[in-house]
Amino acid sequence: MSIGNSNSPEEERPSTDDRSEDRIVERPVEEPSIGTALKKARIAAGLTVDEVSSTTRVRIPIVHAIEEDDFTRCGGDVYARGHIRTLARAVHLDPAPLVESYDAAHGGRPAPTPAAPMFDAERIRPERQRPNWTAAMVAAIVAVIGFVGFTAFSGGDDKGKRPVAEGSASPKPAPHQTGGKPAAQPQPQTPQAPKPEPSDSAIAAAPKDLVTVVLTADTGESWISAKDSTGRLLFDGTLVQGESKTFTDKESVDLVLGDAGVVKLFVNGKEIKDDFQPGQVERLTYTKEDPLQDQPQAG
Repeated sequence: MSIGNSNSPEEERPSTDDRSEDRIVERPVEEPSIGTALKKARIAAGLTVDEVSSTTRVRIPIVHAIEEDDFTRCGGDVYARGHIRTLARAVHLDPAPLVESYDAAHGGRPAPTPAAPMFDAERIRPERQRPNWTAAMVAAIVAVIGFVGFTAFSGGDDKGKRPVAEGSASPKPAPHQTGGKPAAQPQPQTPQAPKPEPSDSAIAAAPKDLVTVVLTADTGESWISAKDSTGRLLFDGTLVQGESKTFTDKESVDLVLGDAGVVKLFVNGKEIKDDFQPGQVERLTYTKEDPLQDQPQAG
């Protein structure tokens, strides 16, 4: 009897236990980028880019660039963070995680520096400022009101006042003198011109075909920059607490506020009450049609 291989073909087959089991590797879900998150939230809110730009005062090209995660058009990290916060609030997002994501991708938030040196790169040599035509026009209006009031007062009753002024009436006899001293003569009284009524305010007297912006450092000092519609610099400096500046132009006035939380802002005679936080940097543009109808105004 021959002795053969006792192993059967079934025994030579590899066991199913030796086969490596396929494992499903779960990959972490990547969070959407800053621009993608803002764009999705805007679409979910039913807003267009034009509507977001009109509400936040962030220019349309910058809104498009941020939604594409291109922050080079913001003008620096400080402006980029400010735009991200503004756009996030407009589309009902929490801005804190988006700003943290931006800081993580761009080297973290820098140490705080004084407001004035922060904008040295943006400053240019100040140009010669144009004459303040608004103040001159207000002075002219006040002068006209005073002249009209004086004319109305002095020329009201010509028949009753003119003979007295010209001395046509018979002079009164001198009073009887007693003693060595003459009696005191009454001094003629000269009518005083009435004081002109002041105008409501310098802002109300501004021409309707100009945009007029008045800035006041209300609760602290702030660096500001103002340009007209042609890009010419109107002012570049720091407003100390209590100081005010007025800017006018035929088309628009562009502003950069280093600390928007301490500034009180009036546009075309109406106060703009935005919820600016202390230390917040804002870029704003105002035209003759501002403030908008849906924008909160002073009482």
